[in-house]
Amino acid sequence: MDKFMANKNLTNAKRAKNDEFYTQYSDIQKEIEAYLEYNSDVFRGKVVYCNCDDPYESNFFRYFALNFNKLGLKQLITTSYKPSPIANTKLVLQPSLLPGYEDKVVRKPEKPKGRPKVTANKFIINEVRDIDGDGEFNLKDIAKQLKANKHNEWTPLDGDGDFRSDESINLLKQSDIVITNPPFSLFREYVKQLFDYNKKFLIIGNMNAITYKEVFPLIKENKVWLGNNYKVNGGAMFFEIPEKIANLEQVREIKTNESGKKVYVTRVQGVRWFTNLDHGRRHQPLPLMTKAEVIKFVTKKPFEKYDNYNAIEVSLVKNIPSDYDGVMGVPISIMDKYSPEQFSILGTNDNGLVDDKYKKTLGLTKEFVDDYYKAGGTGAYKQGNPTAGYYENNVAKMAYKRIFIKHKKTGK
Repeated sequence: MDKFMANKNLTNAKRAKNDEFYTQYSDIQKEIEAYLEYNSDVFRGKVVYCNCDDPYESNFFRYFALNFNKLGLKQLITTSYKPSPIANTKLVLQPSLLPGYEDKVVRKPEKPKGRPKVTANKFIINEVRDIDGDGEFNLKDIAKQLKANKHNEWTPLDGDGDFRSDESINLLKQSDIVITNPPFSLFREYVKQLFDYNKKFLIIGNMNAITYKEVFPLIKENKVWLGNNYKVNGGAMFFEIPEKIANLEQVREIKTNESGKKVYVTRVQGVRWFTNLDHGRRHQPLPLMTKAEVIKFVTKKPFEKYDNYNAIEVSLVKNIPSDYDGVMGVPISIMDKYSPEQFSILGTNDNGLVDDKYKKTLGLTKEFVDDYYKAGGTGAYKQGNPTAGYYENNVAKMAYKRIFIKHKKTGK
């Protein structure tokens, strides 16, 4: 599958508010386990809120409902949006009526099966137990408890379920930890709301969000970091897509879930967990070679310095020298392996963090801005190095995003 098309498919769906790219159960389970290993009581007595999740389809709801007692949750709240514009449609093959023209796949209305999702819904779980006496707890028990409305609540919302609505904000105020896959197109606004209400969270976003002007200062100040599960699938994530919005060109796999529904799976590169819940990996120092070892065994040439900022360019995270005490420009993927005990974050070459006159900064020190921007450029290599930058009208430009870091302890 074309990686670009997969990313485009997800982005377009989010933008159209057809937010039905469902995170796989296994990815949620693996990520949550990392926080439990670090602190087994991280969720105990807490109210978990999944505010961008259709309880009928969401694996977030399924995971936390099935593990409610194991995690020691006090309450689970899940809210959904109203159905998308293409709800209650299906893909069908329309034969061509003209010779020489190919058949095509089109969408046709279909009669909804089961309970129609005409409104946004709110599920509140206060208790889970084996209600049917079969000796185990599963989603059938949840369904029966919700239907009987005993100890748990299943009601429609008055509005559309948007996380910015008064209804959703009131539920947010009642929660302790927010865990979901929010719309990528609203990621900045979503994160701001979490901090406005001082919430713990574990959410999914595009890796490029690291350098958003609304997000990077939080990362620099150690208020947000990446989750644990970055190594899975080479930094990509697989999302399940209902048949009604599946674009077959982007489908990697077709499978049947436990409910007997056909699910299409697509792979999206550059997706990460963002969180302010602690986990053990972020405190593990990155093993590094010395500057001399990197030059001798890897690069075969000295590190080059930027023309307009006193820092060296390090194009690969694994080549960060352990004994260099100055500033280093590194790829944003450093955040996958970043340890706050090992490095200090000084800034980024994203111009969105500094206004046109370089007078106002967002999360950057004045000294950094004065040094970095005094030459009127963005910290690129000298002309002729294609991997780091180029000159345009005698002003240096950076081709790739960089984060500027420094060792907290030289040589360690």
